[in-house]
Amino acid sequence: MVFGRKAGLATAVISGWIWWCANWFNGDPDLHSWVQAWEIFRHVGFFLVVAWTGAALRTKSDSAAARIQLLEHTQQLEREIVNISDAEQRRIGQDLHDGICQHLAALTCAAASLRDDLQKLQLPAEAESAAELATLLQDAVVQTRNLSRGLIPAHVGQVGLAIALDSLAQTVSRLHGVHCTFRTQGKAIDCGEQTGMHLYRIAQEAINNAIKHGKAKNISLTLDCSADLVTLRILDDGEGSWSPDSQGMGLAIMRYRARVSGGELTIENPPEGGTLISCTAKKNPEASEIAAA
Repeated sequence: MVFGRKAGLATAVISGWIWWCANWFNGDPDLHSWVQAWEIFRHVGFFLVVAWTGAALRTKSDSAAARIQLLEHTQQLEREIVNISDAEQRRIGQDLHDGICQHLAALTCAAASLRDDLQKLQLPAEAESAAELATLLQDAVVQTRNLSRGLIPAHVGQVGLAIALDSLAQTVSRLHGVHCTFRTQGKAIDCGEQTGMHLYRIAQEAINNAIKHGKAKNISLTLDCSADLVTLRILDDGEGSWSPDSQGMGLAIMRYRARVSGGELTIENPPEGGTLISCTAKKNPEASEIAAA
């Protein structure tokens, strides 16, 4: 903005000079009296004020444009981070389902066939070991399938957010050995596939953090539905690893998901301990997109 101020100063001086020359050649009597210096000073001062005001407005306009550009760039980076995270989770989940899960299923069939062959050979001890191996492999198949479903959740727009969250709670209980429950309040509503997916991912991230960092043993999910809003609450009895002023990447992504859903994420630490994470989103997906923009 230095160039703008210099240009404004030069313009003011040139304007004042042109004014003085025009009045001089027109025979203005004021220029031949004692008020000549005052008139020159007054007019040049006026042009300087105009020039400095224009420079200040230009500076303010450029600063606002730079802030808007930075905000747009930040939002674009947030969208890219979330999209990359979702795509990577889908890829890993698909690899688990189509790769490891299929291999384990094949090994289960092989172990069951081996058990049958050993029974025909009248080798009960070996047959029992093969049966135990088949059972363990079947459990591994179930766990791998549950993991893949967590990374590639059912389309919320098709099965509904409530069903998806209920399935998530059951999967968490089986895989992590914690008591995870889900319940709904109010009449279930269709919050849209995108909003539902963001709320589902918020629940996933909150649960993972509560188990991994908070060492929670009990987690409850609550979905409160009203005419225009849907509120998701995740309450755990962990050590409270997240605080309202936390700045981790996971929390930043959760807040972004809440924002693009037309809502806001809040974190509380109840007096009885643990962490309560709440997200209230709008029912209308189009309103959510407008709020994100």
